[in-house]
Amino acid sequence: MSRSTASPDTSAVTLTNADLAPTTAAQRTWRWYHFVALWIGMVMCIPSYTLASSMIGAGMSWSEAVITVFLGNLIVLVPMLLIGDAGARYGIPYAVLARASFGTTGARLPAMMRALVACGWYGIQTWFGGEMIYTLGGVLVGHPIGGAAIAGLGINASQLVCFLLFWAIELWYVFHGIEAIRKLETYTAPAKIIICALLLWYVYEKVGGFGPLLNQPSAFAPGGAKAGQFWSVFFPSLTAMVGFWATLALNIPDFTRFAKTQRDQAIGQAIGLPVPMGLLAVFSVLVTSGTVVMYGSAIWDPVTLAGKMTGGAVLLALVFLLVDTISVNLAANLVGPAYDFSSLSPRRISYRTGGMITAIIAIVMMPWKILASTHGYIFTWLIGYSALLGPIAGILIVDYLLIRNRRLDVTDLYSNDGRYSYRAGWNPAALAALVLSILPNLPGFLNAAFPASFPHVAPVFVTLYTYSWFVGLTIAALIYAALMWRARAGVMQATPARLSVHPEIP
Repeated sequence: MSRSTASPDTSAVTLTNADLAPTTAAQRTWRWYHFVALWIGMVMCIPSYTLASSMIGAGMSWSEAVITVFLGNLIVLVPMLLIGDAGARYGIPYAVLARASFGTTGARLPAMMRALVACGWYGIQTWFGGEMIYTLGGVLVGHPIGGAAIAGLGINASQLVCFLLFWAIELWYVFHGIEAIRKLETYTAPAKIIICALLLWYVYEKVGGFGPLLNQPSAFAPGGAKAGQFWSVFFPSLTAMVGFWATLALNIPDFTRFAKTQRDQAIGQAIGLPVPMGLLAVFSVLVTSGTVVMYGSAIWDPVTLAGKMTGGAVLLALVFLLVDTISVNLAANLVGPAYDFSSLSPRRISYRTGGMITAIIAIVMMPWKILASTHGYIFTWLIGYSALLGPIAGILIVDYLLIRNRRLDVTDLYSNDGRYSYRAGWNPAALAALVLSILPNLPGFLNAAFPASFPHVAPVFVTLYTYSWFVGLTIAALIYAALMWRARAGVMQATPARLSVHPEIP
C-alpha cells in the first residue's frame, strides 16, 4: 500500500518548492465539469475560430475543413489522456513528470522547449487582445486610431500601446494563481456558448440563411481548380490541427494534478476538447458564410467582424472577445510555462515569477510577425513546433506506460541522487531519442521557414515534414523503447512504500 505521509526529499531543495510539490487532497477540487469548462474556455478563442478559414482558403469545402479540425483534435486527445493520467495519479506537474524519462536535470530541456512555444502562443493571444482594444478605440472615437508603422516593429504606436495595455490586464491573473483561472473558466464558459448561439441566430435572421460558403464545392473535386490534390493539403492541415494543442498535450498534468479523481479528468477532457472544437469550426463557417451576404466578402477574423457591427452590438462583441481571449490565454499559455520556468530554479523562481517571465518573453517574440502570413502561421509555426513537441510526447508516453507501467517513485522525482538522476541528472536514452527524432524533420522545416536559403530540399524530407508530429512521436517512441527496454527490470524494482506520495487517485 502506498505511503500517504511521505514527502519529497527536503534535502533536494533545488528540485522542489510549494508550487512544484505534489498536490494534496485538499487541493484536488476539479470535477469533470471543471475540465469541460476549461476546454470550452480554451477552445472558444480567435485562433480556433479562424482555423477552418486557412483550409477553405487552400481549397477545402466547409465540411472537409470541419472534419479535419475534428479529427486532428480527436487524435491529440489520446496523448492528453495518457499523459494526464500521471498528473491525476501522482499530483505532479509536467516539469516534474519529465524527470522520470529525461532525468532530474535533463527534464529542464523538454520543459524549456514547451515553455518557449507557450510564450509564443501567449504573445499571439495577447496581440489579438490588443487588436480588440485597438478596434474598440477606433469605434469609440469614430475613426481609425492608426498611424505610421514604427521602424523595425512593423506596427504603429497605437497598436503597440493597445498590445501592452492588454498585456498589463493579464498580469492580475499572473499574481492570483491557478485557482483564479479555474474560476474564470468555469464562470465564462456558459456565457461563451450563449453568445455564440445569439450571434448565429443574428446572422441567420439577417441574411435569411447561412450564405454561399455552404454551397461552395471542394477545389479538389473532379474538374476543380486543384483536382486530385486533396491529400497534399489534408495531411499538413491535420498535422497543424494536432500541433495546435500539442503544447497542452504535454503540460496537461499541470491541470489534471488538481482532479478529484482519474475519472473526472478523463471524462472532462473526452467531452471538452474534440466536441467543442468541431462545433466551433461549424459555427465559424456558418457565421463567415453569412458575412459574404452581409458585407460582400468573407470575414474570418471575429475582431474585424465586430468592428463592422453598429450601436451597442460592437461594444458588447468586443468586450466579450476581450474576456474570452484573457480566459484562453491564461489557461492555455500561462500555467504550463510558469511551472516550467519554476523548475529551472525552484528556490528562486515561483509559479508567479515564472508567469512574469512568460509574459516578458511573449513581448520580445513580436507575435504580430508570426501571424504576418497564413503560410508562416501554419507551415512554419504550427507544424514547426509540432516537430519538436511530438517527440517529447512519444518519450513521455512510452516511459510512463510501457517502461514503468504507470508506476512512479515520487520521492525520487524530487531527489538529486535517486533512480531518476541517471548520469549526472541526464538520461542519455531520452536525449538520443529526442535528437534522432527531430533530425528527419529539420530539412523540411528549413525549406518551409527559409525557402530562399534552402530551395533544394529532397521531396522525401518535404513530405516527412507534413507529418512532423506523427513522424517525431513515432521515431522517438521506438528509439526510446529500444534503448530503455533492457533497463526496464531495474526501473521497476521499486520499494512499494515509495511508489507515491499519497494514495493513488482512482
